[in-house]
Amino acid sequence: MELDLNKLDDVDQIVLNARLRDEIEPFMDESVTLVNTAHMPTAMENEFLASMLAWERAPVLPIRQWFQPELKLQDPATLGDEALHQQLHQVIGRLFEKNILLTNTEHLNDRELYCLILRDILPAQEKQISLSGNYLHWQCIDPVFDEQIWLTYYANDHERYDWSVESGMTPPPKKAARFHRQLPDV
Repeated sequence: MELDLNKLDDVDQIVLNARLRDEIEPFMDESVTLVNTAHMPTAMENEFLASMLAWERAPVLPIRQWFQPELKLQDPATLGDEALHQQLHQVIGRLFEKNILLTNTEHLNDRELYCLILRDILPAQEKQISLSGNYLHWQCIDPVFDEQIWLTYYANDHERYDWSVESGMTPPPKKAARFHRQLPDV
């Protein structure tokens, strides 16, 4: 059962703060000290310390192993378009249950997205952090390697302008997404 840190009274917050500081001590480095906790309310500092501790203790596992039983997808070559569409939306829902959000998917058709999940997401080694409100955002495009796709479908006007200034080139025409999807979001 996860403890709601915001529902603790002041004394409990201070006691929790001392415990969290003790527990995080072995992991202290510059990443913890970059945040000035002196000006934070104790409850906010406790949330920060709890999230840092969760990060440090989280196991690194292939995403497919975050599920019991392990999440395995059917070979896309064995699925017709409708069956693949159904499987895709089921797996997107399962990923969301584990706080994995997919972004920038609308340049991919269902089969391409299904294959990306199978090939890239499920085998990816990631820290499994079990804190509510903590999400793994999986961007289904790399704006550096897939620059033209990013500029065409996802970059806003400011990002397109900045790219144009930096590159000295005109960005490709902006287009509406090819495959509109309603994905789970927070």
